[in-house]
Amino acid sequence: MAFFGVGHDWALAVDMTDTNYECALLSNAQMARADQLATERGVDVDRLMDEAGHAVATVVGARFPRGVILVLCGPGNNGGDGFVAARVLASRGRQVRVATLVPRDRHRAAAARALAFWPGPCEAATPAALAGSHVIVDGLFGAGLSAPLGGEALALVQALAASGRPVVAIDVPSGLDGDTGAVRGAAARAVASVTFFRKKPGHLLLPGRQLCGDVLCADIGLPAAVLAEIKPQTSENGPPLWRAAWAPLAPSGHKFTRGHVLIIGGAELTGAARLAGRAALRVGAGLVTIAAPAAAVMALRIGDPALMVEELGAPAAFDKSVADPRRNAILIGPGNGVDAALCERVLRALGTGRGVVLDADALSAFSQRRDELFAAIRGPVVMTPHAGEFARLFSVEGDKLTRTRRAATRSGAIVLLKGADTVIAHPDGRAVINANAPPDLATAGSGDVLAGTIVGLMAQKLDAFDAACAGAWLHGEAGALRGPGLIASDLPDALAQAARGLRGA
Repeated sequence: MAFFGVGHDWALAVDMTDTNYECALLSNAQMARADQLATERGVDVDRLMDEAGHAVATVVGARFPRGVILVLCGPGNNGGDGFVAARVLASRGRQVRVATLVPRDRHRAAAARALAFWPGPCEAATPAALAGSHVIVDGLFGAGLSAPLGGEALALVQALAASGRPVVAIDVPSGLDGDTGAVRGAAARAVASVTFFRKKPGHLLLPGRQLCGDVLCADIGLPAAVLAEIKPQTSENGPPLWRAAWAPLAPSGHKFTRGHVLIIGGAELTGAARLAGRAALRVGAGLVTIAAPAAAVMALRIGDPALMVEELGAPAAFDKSVADPRRNAILIGPGNGVDAALCERVLRALGTGRGVVLDADALSAFSQRRDELFAAIRGPVVMTPHAGEFARLFSVEGDKLTRTRRAATRSGAIVLLKGADTVIAHPDGRAVINANAPPDLATAGSGDVLAGTIVGLMAQKLDAFDAACAGAWLHGEAGALRGPGLIASDLPDALAQAARGLRGA
């Protein structure tokens, strides 16, 4: 039994035999379609359920080698996987109890067939049944729950959540929406969730990510070829998505072949531009120039000697700053202050057609001029809002994945909606969920480093979407490397360590 998707060790975490969709995330509907296509290709449904149950049994047995195991089974395929897991665990000498939500004669199709091979009794799945168990397998409902939990099922899941016993979930914790990560009524936090073939968005989006525990994705025999027909457009972020696009350094190269970043700085919060500039350099940009108002120039010049500084004056001076065609990527927004002058600079930057990253104040400044901003976007543009900035700029509804997709379509830009479950969306419908960001990154200036990382990658001629995805992942890895106590100025140096060995195919 092969498992993928454990932690962040990408040498182990992805099925490297599937080069096109190794990081794909499947919606509930797409997973159902994958099952259907597999069946049409002759894959036996009962065999898939048997493989799934064996995978669950393997995880439970390895993590909990002693104690009484209670398997809670619902009426559908999730419960069928539970019946198989119970049978396998019992055959391995474990003490197993099975409790079902419905009588034996009300289980559906494959689940009923799996139940027929369970040699023991079935109890009623009630809160009282939880007593006496040491570990509980949650096989009540899978990711495709069609309605919020109610009645006896809700009471059972609430009791499970309050029991304090370790839970291993089949697919997702019951009550969790696999598409959105939202809780539908109630859900019990699991120590591990065993899913199959590919993860779902709900494994990574909050609060689902916090409820699933360790997500282990088992290969149960579904042919990877079905993905070419499904064509999933959502992925989990990681090097397989963008590593090949990040070209290795050429022996004949020089600083200008690695790109020249122009950062528009502010008059007072000079640290934002400096953090972004150092991140751009550490991620591989050849040169970084900060253009800032006269009041900030001296403070910037006595900072990092690797950062070049020039005075930014009237609009004509801005045009002069961007006149050099070698300045091929522009970051504007961090520490700028919100005013009409900033709006003018943003529009002029977009008018160059070069790669542009809009962050912080550059987004807030257009809260009342959003249509003007969107109309000006013609070249490669990445927006990096946090939740507040996003709400001020976009009037879209839905879960986080849906909202980010709609924002990208509406604006014509790559939209990176920051958070512990950062979502990056392309106007063409592609979306990536980043799940490696530790909570230590919630510190002042962290977002400036992220923006600098992305613009530094764009300067090296990465596609804007690849740059946004790579930047988010590297930012998360840098945070994990520094760990507790990090401050934003720690991150640029950690970026270099996070990027080591990743550049090029």
